[in-house]
Amino acid sequence: MRHSTFGILMTAPDIKTPLPGPKAKALIDRDARAVSPSYTRPYPLAMARGEGAVVEDLDGNRFLDCAAGIAVSSTGHSHPDVVKAIVEQAGKFLHMSGTDFYYEPQVRLAEEMAALVPIDGPVRSFFGNSGAEAVEAAIKLARYQSGRQAIIAFLGAFHGRTMGALSATASKAIQRKGFAPLLPGFYHAPYAECYRCPLKLQPESCQAECLSFVEDQILVHLVSPDEVAAILVEPIQGEGGYLVPPRQFLERLREIATRDGMLLIADEVQSGMGRTGKMFASEHFGLKADIVTVAKGIASGLPLGITSARTDIMTWVPGSHASTFGGNPVSSAAALATIKLLKEQLTANAAAVGDHLLAGLRELQQKHPLIGDVRGKGLMIGVELVKDRQTKARAIEERDAVVQAMFRRGVLVLGAGKNALRFSPPLVLSKAQADVVLKLLEEALGEVEKARS
Repeated sequence: MRHSTFGILMTAPDIKTPLPGPKAKALIDRDARAVSPSYTRPYPLAMARGEGAVVEDLDGNRFLDCAAGIAVSSTGHSHPDVVKAIVEQAGKFLHMSGTDFYYEPQVRLAEEMAALVPIDGPVRSFFGNSGAEAVEAAIKLARYQSGRQAIIAFLGAFHGRTMGALSATASKAIQRKGFAPLLPGFYHAPYAECYRCPLKLQPESCQAECLSFVEDQILVHLVSPDEVAAILVEPIQGEGGYLVPPRQFLERLREIATRDGMLLIADEVQSGMGRTGKMFASEHFGLKADIVTVAKGIASGLPLGITSARTDIMTWVPGSHASTFGGNPVSSAAALATIKLLKEQLTANAAAVGDHLLAGLRELQQKHPLIGDVRGKGLMIGVELVKDRQTKARAIEERDAVVQAMFRRGVLVLGAGKNALRFSPPLVLSKAQADVVLKLLEEALGEVEKARS
């Protein structure tokens, strides 16, 4: 298939077989015998190839992708510039371990990150392989640098599944069940969920009163401020439901951290790298963190996690932390190509197409009572489904039904939180493709609303 006709010009899905088709089903049966059952698979997609915002399965069915491998494929599937960079670097050398030796792609990537991340002053970066590893490094660095132990995180947060990151995660009980005891010293506060504000405040006028839980409860009854190493926060909460806080929430967090000598860690693993129409979600709020974690969209699908911090914070000595594969030269080359594309066009496209998609979703909200809230920045958009707009009762089963109905129609979406749909497509998504997604979502919503009436 040619690049121009397969991925770029295709705007509508093309479903040729029942889902899953015979080839997909055969692969899924093999998977059931050989692969860990811990993975969550919401629907039976067996991918054969992808290009741009289009995915083709083993049976030739084509889908519009609004999941992007969980917000990873930022430049689209197999962008030719990224593929070229990968092939060129692979032809030179695949690995030399940046923890023991030097190579130009890792150094150049560190220089790029120092110029990009929303941190004041000189910046240095540590390289790992995933978002969880980036968060692990941030937690270790905060404890090492501060000499303190406690970490404050937020309910609904997802920071990863390794033991340190999992201790900060508070998204779903199943993610923590069976793994206790987790690391001590982690405390969780409510995140700013404005649609369900327990204080009944409006985002425009609130002063982030929800943070009184941190100041008046956690720091009074559970841990002394001078024992807290860091506050760990997602500038836009991902797995918790694509929640966009008011600016005051992050401003006040910055004030608390500065006042009490805590470090502020911005987890930009899902929200960073152009996803929100700016390079980092923090930029929408004027937030300057002390440490920033990045992964997912940084290398267009290759494994890479980065922990960036002010130079005066990243003071650990040789041997205190390292990663054999972190900053792999091929992943670094992919990241450099990705950043170039994000800077030149794709972050701006995420902003423009994101505004278009948000407007269309808000129009659907006026027509479909199942939609309680639409929120987001750029192409990081959440649509919360409710049984009743007055009570805001969560439409959990209905959300799952809409995900399935979209899959049958050839659109890949995932859930977020208990009852939200997340739209996190590749940043190459066009307005024409977004319009098709909106049309098919309207059909799916109608189907589900009719079934429950």
